[in-house]
Amino acid sequence: MLQRETTSKFVKIRCPKCKNEQIIFGKVSSVVDCLVCGKNVAEPTGGKSRIKSRVLEVLE
Repeated sequence: MLQRETTSKFVKIRCPKCKNEQIIFGKVSSVVDCLVCGKNVAEPTGGKSRIKSRVLEVLE
């Protein structure tokens, strides 16, 4: 499980289960699931997101 600090940016991630790539906000306010398989890929921690998948790119 990876924990990355992102500051108000969008992040491109890859689901560890189905390899789907999707873009999420860096500071999520609710649990984010993969759009294809439904696996939990990110969850809020009160500030930083706990991202549970591979971060491919931080978008400006």
